[in-house]
Amino acid sequence: MLGMSKTRHIFGTAKVGDRGQIVIPKDARSFYGIKPGDTLLVLGDEKNGMILTKPELLHDLAARILGQIDEEG
Repeated sequence: MLGMSKTRHIFGTAKVGDRGQIVIPKDARSFYGIKPGDTLLVLGDEKNGMILTKPELLHDLAARILGQIDEEG
């Protein structure tokens, strides 16, 4: 793993195949616990690029945000 800091990492590159598929580098799969058959969420922004993440991470974030809103309201 090339790494940058304790919270940010560079795992390498991924080449897009003829069918639009990519191979996530092994170190990244291991680090994030990504296994064959897992579903990943692809988000994009024209200016900032693309994010590939596990859907449950956004679910947890949304739950925390909504919990904070409930506490304030």
